[in-house]
Amino acid sequence: MLMTETLGSPIPPAALVSLATSVPPHVLLQEDVLTAAWDVFGARFPEFERFSTIFSNTGIVKRHGVKPFDWYLERRGWPERTEAFLEGAEALFIDVAEKALASAQLAGSDVDAVVTVSSTGIATPSLEARVARRMGFRSDAMRVPVFGLGCAGGVSGLSIASRLAQARPGTNVLLVTIELCSLALRLDELTKANIVAVSLFGDGAAAIVLRAGDGGSTQIEATGEHLWPDTLGIMGWSVDPEGFGVIFRRTIPDFVTRHLNSAVTEILSRMRLSMQDIDRFICHPGGTKVVSALESALALDQGTLSHERQIIADFGNMSSPTVLFVLEQAFAKGLPARSLLTALGPGFTASCVALRHTA
Repeated sequence: MLMTETLGSPIPPAALVSLATSVPPHVLLQEDVLTAAWDVFGARFPEFERFSTIFSNTGIVKRHGVKPFDWYLERRGWPERTEAFLEGAEALFIDVAEKALASAQLAGSDVDAVVTVSSTGIATPSLEARVARRMGFRSDAMRVPVFGLGCAGGVSGLSIASRLAQARPGTNVLLVTIELCSLALRLDELTKANIVAVSLFGDGAAAIVLRAGDGGSTQIEATGEHLWPDTLGIMGWSVDPEGFGVIFRRTIPDFVTRHLNSAVTEILSRMRLSMQDIDRFICHPGGTKVVSALESALALDQGTLSHERQIIADFGNMSSPTVLFVLEQAFAKGLPARSLLTALGPGFTASCVALRHTA
């Protein structure tokens, strides 16, 4: 989507007023997770020894979980997982949203629309309704809960929030992406996909305040998506009485290497941009192999995506918020004139947002 004009007058682009991130308090060290995984899977899963090398290949040093370490070592069903999701997600929502609003010098009552992105738990009423009183949201605030975008949700959610802000210049739109991926870890599934999930997933949240019409040094220049046909089985959730089960049915790094460049080129073309116009790619890091595949697909020197590697090392794969953690680090280091946020998720989908930054 390009920013357009109406009756000769330009529609002001949405600007990022503030960005905040948050993680739950419980630290999960990768070496401890591997030791526990040996105890849980080693005797029951003959292939575990071969798959155990995944833990060191992820590049992860630590992650954060919404529950203490020992909680994950017992089998849990839907009721316990859902209770943990609601309790943990509400606390993280309030923490990260209050940080973003404080940075923007706003209160909850100043928020005109809330976009909430999450795919790791079910909440009806939705999360922003559950925390509305504690956040001080007005009763007329627009609420847009978004489910099912997975790892692409941070970028796609930013696209949705920016369109809402642009549609009503001067209003404040709050985007909150929150995922408790650790609650999907399973002790009963003796599969490579589950071992990959155990080795990768962590919990976290990010929030952004957007506003159009009154300036801002970082603006949403354009957005775009690409959905590959016949790829529903690459990534997603299965659902059974115990909870969500992760689906990884094709090798994602190989898919990225073969298919991402042409999709991003097509998206940029619709934005009236090219690869050469992008000063910095800001990507969702699924793991170190995915980061290397991204560098290859985007014709970048190996090691270019340094922020992505640092975030995956410190926080693991938190699904939708992860790319916004990378964006926060890029902000701290200094954004170039034009960046492209990219993330891949269930569908199988590539989502992109072009950012224009003026010092």
